[in-house]
Amino acid sequence: MAMLGKRRPARQRSGVSGLHKRTNEATPVATKAEDESVTIERLAHDGRGVARSTTGKTLFVEGALPGERVEVAVHRTRKRYDEAHVRELLEPAGERVVPPCIHYGQCGGCDLQHLAVEAQREHKRRVLVDLLRREGIELSASPELLAAEPLGYRRRARLGVKVDAEGGVHLGFRARHASRLVDIQSCEVLQPELSALIAPLRALLSELEAPRLVGHLELIAADATRVVVVRQLRDSQVDLQRWRAFGEAHGVAVAWLLGRETPTLEWLGEAPSLIYRLQGGDGELELGFAPGDFVQVNEPVNRAMVATVREWLAPRSGQRLLDLFAGIGNFSLPLAADGAAVTAVEGNPDMVDRLHDNAGRNGLDIEALQLDLNDEAAVAQLVARLSPATVVLDPPRDGADAVCRALVERPVTRLVYIACDPATLARDAARLVHGGYRIVRVAVADMFVHTSHLESLLLLEHGAGQPLSQGV
Repeated sequence: MAMLGKRRPARQRSGVSGLHKRTNEATPVATKAEDESVTIERLAHDGRGVARSTTGKTLFVEGALPGERVEVAVHRTRKRYDEAHVRELLEPAGERVVPPCIHYGQCGGCDLQHLAVEAQREHKRRVLVDLLRREGIELSASPELLAAEPLGYRRRARLGVKVDAEGGVHLGFRARHASRLVDIQSCEVLQPELSALIAPLRALLSELEAPRLVGHLELIAADATRVVVVRQLRDSQVDLQRWRAFGEAHGVAVAWLLGRETPTLEWLGEAPSLIYRLQGGDGELELGFAPGDFVQVNEPVNRAMVATVREWLAPRSGQRLLDLFAGIGNFSLPLAADGAAVTAVEGNPDMVDRLHDNAGRNGLDIEALQLDLNDEAAVAQLVARLSPATVVLDPPRDGADAVCRALVERPVTRLVYIACDPATLARDAARLVHGGYRIVRVAVADMFVHTSHLESLLLLEHGAGQPLSQGV
């Protein structure tokens, strides 16, 4: 046990343990039935090309674009469809571009870099429209677009750490649809000051006494501060000193998230003040956060989302507003600064405390509550007690089914729904629309450029206004 986590002596062995797929996961060879080329008809919601095989079976083809003729290699056969990737590109689409990242095609982080950015964004609009249509909601206008620069936008990321059987240290992201790690030298979508840390971090990991005790690294950019959070499974005083020296040498705040079952955060030096800024009222607000808090990764797009919600709602002074899934106050604080009487509700007690502190930091009077927002009865009681004119929802990927049920039973005048999953948004929007609400504004936020992931915003009104949607 004394050697747990430490380097093992090098031994002769072919391959890299844990970094290549097992034999049954190896890069497949095209089946004989798919030797002929196919033409890509459209993009699926997840960004894969859709085609028909020579036998008429549906093919989902990674890395292919509409209108392209490609030779495919099938790597997974299913009863109703097959999954494939491009073996050879025979006729490229006009929207195909050279991916900006050298790791594209290996790293699983950015699956749409081969598609021009404007085409990516139009695809995301179509996905949202299509998912709403499948739930019986027809939009009369295309969604608005909220977007910013396509590269250098991520202000936080988690990098995996792996030590192979020969003692080699690997740092990077997971491969797409696989558990293996892809070593990266840089990341084009990370903010440059974070990407610049990858090489020195790799060098430090190779010098640690017990690199196997490092589970992953999280990089965070906060205002003028860079942070490295080290998921450290067990204490190592020698390595602690190395991490402390790294922070001093590179001007980085370093923290250990120490322990296996219930890890605790330990700063290896003075704890930094982590903040980001938003516009609210007539000035700028400061929002403090801690590692582990939910913070949107794309700061410019987050600013655009907050500005859009403020514009859509334009709250009157003293108007009661209920912000559900409020986090650390991303929407609560700017709307309170605009004059709304805000009650902010969040399920995570640590973030409720942070929200309360952020309100005080900015001199705002916000009621911050902790509540299980999956409890329909509790939500209904809260709405009944407060009688808000407006509700803002920003739920996780599972959506807000219980909240939407409660808001159908106890309608409010206006409702803004911010979603990180368009499928659950469409499900919840259908419940609201068929319960008497009308969609009057829609926007797509390109939070994760070069991926098929999209954020979206809906403004709904109950029983009034000119609708943008119609239930069918």
